[in-house]
Amino acid sequence: MNPYVLAILLFSLGLGTTMTFSSSHWLLAWMGLEINTLAITPLMAQQHHPRAVEATTKYFLIQATAAAMILFASTTNAWIMGEWNINNVSNPTTNMMIISALALKIGLAPAHFWLPEVLQGLDLLTGLILSTWQKLAPFALIIQVAQNTNPTLLTLLGISSTLVGGWGGLNQTQLRKILAYSSIAHMGWMVIIIHYAPQLTTIALITYIFMTSAAFLTLKTLNTTKINMLSTAWSKNPTLTAITPLLLLSLGGLPPMTGFAPKWLIIQELTKQDLPLTATIMVLTALLSLYFYLRLCYTATLTINPNTTNATTPWRTKTTMSLLPLTLAITITLGLLPLTPTILALAT
Repeated sequence: MNPYVLAILLFSLGLGTTMTFSSSHWLLAWMGLEINTLAITPLMAQQHHPRAVEATTKYFLIQATAAAMILFASTTNAWIMGEWNINNVSNPTTNMMIISALALKIGLAPAHFWLPEVLQGLDLLTGLILSTWQKLAPFALIIQVAQNTNPTLLTLLGISSTLVGGWGGLNQTQLRKILAYSSIAHMGWMVIIIHYAPQLTTIALITYIFMTSAAFLTLKTLNTTKINMLSTAWSKNPTLTAITPLLLLSLGGLPPMTGFAPKWLIIQELTKQDLPLTATIMVLTALLSLYFYLRLCYTATLTINPNTTNATTPWRTKTTMSLLPLTLAITITLGLLPLTPTILALAT
């Protein structure tokens, strides 16, 4: 892709998210979401592969449907309430429509079916943008609307997302689909607590973005898209391959990794809100996600043996190419662990 075109598209991505973040008017927020969708569409189809074009078409249709629902619901709310303020969506019908549209935008269950298929058709860097940056603008709107939303609806979305995210990733062999189902599960953890403690949602979202970025960049550096390709990653980059299992365990939420801290805080807050049954269900569904991450770690560690590469391997990745994912992986799995007590203190 032409560098000038790429710069314009990336600038448009930032502009759309910033516009949605800074707006208090529904039309401006809708415009920001539309700019985001239009900017990422050429990035998704830049490979000119039938699978990429199919994924781009699916994504565009889903996002256009969700944007139309948001525009219709916000117009109806302005007709009923007499104003376009985002924080004033107290009508139950329009509120449910907006939450449903935003759930469709970020891929919450039961509106999740498009996300694994779309992510599977993209390259890893575009999938990274789709899994991280594209979640920010819808979540900014969900946080503002959630205070007037029925908690039962958010609880159902959260439980169904964590259940689908854990269950759907069990029989997958494609790493991009596994990361897609992991994204669905993480979104469920964020949504279920958003009504009671929005600051915990922010902490969980930031942690998720760092962990997912490290995972995508690691897989990009190792040129790995399937589970069985992890078993040959040692000969490409031994240091990064050794850190990868720790990163995967952090994504799965295994203590004492950094990924466990947001889940611990959310479970604690749910218990404080007299929702022990909901907290128990969330813990049980998290075990499903942890299982397939443990399976990935087992596959990745099968060939971590210095004696397997006795000969000179000129095909190894240069160290300078793997500095960013290696730094992110080490930071997420080890470097943020001393900050966990600080995060707990800030949240409480």
